[in-house]
Amino acid sequence: MPTEKIIAMKISYNWLKQFINLDWSAEKTATLLTDLGLEVEGIATFESIKGGLKGIVVGEVLSCEKHPNADRLKVTTVNIGKDTPLQIVCGAPNVDAGQKVPVATIGTTLFTPEGEALEIKKGKIRGMASEGMICAEVEMGLGESHDGIMILDAASKPGTPLSKIFEIETDEVFEIGLTPNRADAMSHWGTARDLRSGLLQQGTQLEFITPSNVNFRVDNRTHKINVEVLNKELAPRYCGLTISEIKVGESPQWIQNRLKAIGLKPKNNIVDITNYVMHELGQPLHAFDSGKISGGKIEVKKLAAGTKFVTLDEVERTLHEEDLMICDSEKPLCIAGVFGGIESGVTLNTTSIFLESAYFNPVSIRKTAKRHGLNTDASFRFERGIDPNITEYALMRAAILIKEIAGGMITSDVVDLYPKKIEDFQVFLSFDKTAQLIGEELPKETIKNILTSLEIKINNVTESGLGLTIPAYRNDVTREADVVEEILRVYGYNNINFTEKLNASISKTATIEDYQVQNKIASQLNGQGFYEMMANSLTASRHSKQKDVVDEESTVKMLNPLSHELSVLRQHMLISALEAVAYNINRKRQDLKLFEFGKTYHKNQDKYIENKHLTLTICGNLDTTHWNTPERKSNFFFLKGSVESVLNRLAIKFKSNPSLESSIFSEGLSYEYNGKILVSFGVIKKSIAKHFDIETEVLYADFNWDFVLKQIENNKIQLREISRFPEVIRDFALLIDNAVTFESIYTIAFAEEKKLLKDVRLFDVYLGKNLPEGKKSYAVSFIFRDDKKTLTDKQIDKVMNKFQQQFEKQLGAELR
Repeated sequence: MPTEKIIAMKISYNWLKQFINLDWSAEKTATLLTDLGLEVEGIATFESIKGGLKGIVVGEVLSCEKHPNADRLKVTTVNIGKDTPLQIVCGAPNVDAGQKVPVATIGTTLFTPEGEALEIKKGKIRGMASEGMICAEVEMGLGESHDGIMILDAASKPGTPLSKIFEIETDEVFEIGLTPNRADAMSHWGTARDLRSGLLQQGTQLEFITPSNVNFRVDNRTHKINVEVLNKELAPRYCGLTISEIKVGESPQWIQNRLKAIGLKPKNNIVDITNYVMHELGQPLHAFDSGKISGGKIEVKKLAAGTKFVTLDEVERTLHEEDLMICDSEKPLCIAGVFGGIESGVTLNTTSIFLESAYFNPVSIRKTAKRHGLNTDASFRFERGIDPNITEYALMRAAILIKEIAGGMITSDVVDLYPKKIEDFQVFLSFDKTAQLIGEELPKETIKNILTSLEIKINNVTESGLGLTIPAYRNDVTREADVVEEILRVYGYNNINFTEKLNASISKTATIEDYQVQNKIASQLNGQGFYEMMANSLTASRHSKQKDVVDEESTVKMLNPLSHELSVLRQHMLISALEAVAYNINRKRQDLKLFEFGKTYHKNQDKYIENKHLTLTICGNLDTTHWNTPERKSNFFFLKGSVESVLNRLAIKFKSNPSLESSIFSEGLSYEYNGKILVSFGVIKKSIAKHFDIETEVLYADFNWDFVLKQIENNKIQLREISRFPEVIRDFALLIDNAVTFESIYTIAFAEEKKLLKDVRLFDVYLGKNLPEGKKSYAVSFIFRDDKKTLTDKQIDKVMNKFQQQFEKQLGAELR
């Protein structure tokens, strides 16, 4: 399924009817389009003149007298074909008796050029009653003149609705929520193709009318522009021709109406025709003023990074070395497939053009558009993949329209550089697989008819299936499952029968579900003051410079990244953690306790590896600063306690490895089981933190979650009742070497007494005065309990003596 957002596309019903002469209501057609997967989210009414001139009629000015109370106003009586003439106060300087004029009657709504509604009401102007309004062109949307009222033909009959005199086109516009995989439907032609398939499935067969290019001809060859494509992979097909002696001006009303209906503002006849053909056929075009092309040559190539280029919106942009450009022999003219340049665009003074029609690499266009923050109608189509086989056809279609509307002559042959044809897709469709995916066996003839209506060619037919050729413009149909989806959407999801029989099977599931364990640990960490973070698995390629964190050879790179910041899959959870820390510190949140469940991704030759992790990240103070709470800095031992609480909660046994060799920790530990690391944790190296502009100390723990889950599966949890007998606590103050660890004391104690000893706790550490050099003092508590009886002093003394002897023997310890 497509992962990108739904795209809103406007389709004119009148325009659609140029391809299929359908007499259905817009609502009925919208239902069929939605069933075909082109979901119609709304239908809007378009009028070439807003308001449709409703309430405006022809009036005859019977008299025109000066207003008694205003020098610039006149009082008129106007015949609008009713028994009684209307008295209307008018301020126009050109109003006079005997004229035929447009009159907006009481209750009529007019629209200002800004779209604001104005209702005509009966009222008084400077003491004189006024029962309507004599209108200027601009007030009715018929023109831009507001120098005076509009004067109509003298033969016009009073009372005639103005809508009968002026042609007003009314259209219904579908707003289609288009999924990004349906690049083939990003035009009226593409939508009409789908509609035809749906109609054929319903038994309605109508002629499919496509624009004809039979009138295309080259008038002479006096203005040839040479074309050279230097980056053929980025511009697989490039076509162009020249048209001379054109006259740039306003487009005819029918083109303006088509463009306005779908929300485009007409500019001039040349630009409007390129937009018209793009929305008609789905092929973006670009017109260059050929008088501004130096050297009579077009070069399609990349330029050096840092090159400056000013686009049509008058913004100077800095080019990337991967941006494909359309250039002449001296300078860049256009960002290929994205945006034109201000120096080569068509103006009212243009008399000859070079018309471009091309197929550009979708990935290249997408990257360029993202880099420059541009989203044009052209890039929108190119980056999703257009039909490479209509490039020349669309060029000829536009050339014919330009000759008809702007005059001129075609003064060169069509240049068509297409060195390596983009091949159609070959797919074999199994009848059994089709029935399995649909859940119902469709008649083979129905399947073949649907495929044919979708312009999918059937090469061969066997008992088991069909050999198919998918047209190149359907770049989303490359697998057997895609073909089945096409069949199903045309056949109609609603036409699939559902059985009343309910089948169910009992699935074998793991006794321990990952998500359940995650929820359990997440709740515990929340209770300890941690916040869960969720980072994107995609990250920036620049982090590959951190050799301590990332192995560049193992990096999994995206083929079509959305941006440089999301171009590779993370190799280490630390990258996401430090990005989150930096983000929060930059927003004055410096006291952080974060945890994340996520995956890392690695490439090992031809294999791709995913590993699950749980990470803890701590920096700043442990508690919120408060007047009655002492400030506590985050420290290694808080992290250590948090790590141990996770393992203890899951009843996982572990052994400490203090000689952890790590490329990311300046100091750290690892907890292992059977020689394999369960979790490593410590203080992040300053050099790594500095790469993310972090100056504070960052504590970090990384659990091998796959291994943790494996240990949980092997665990057998035993429940015990709470002992009824009391615990006994005894303490030792031990003088030991600095190299001796608490873990050594802990291990020796439990080796000597397994039955009665329940816990060993370190409650004080002293380093300082009155101690021999190289020594430290540990205050250690030993907790004893017998679950069957109350312990005696004699029993405890015996065990404590054994402890003392072993500490002296193995650790060289002394009692203080």
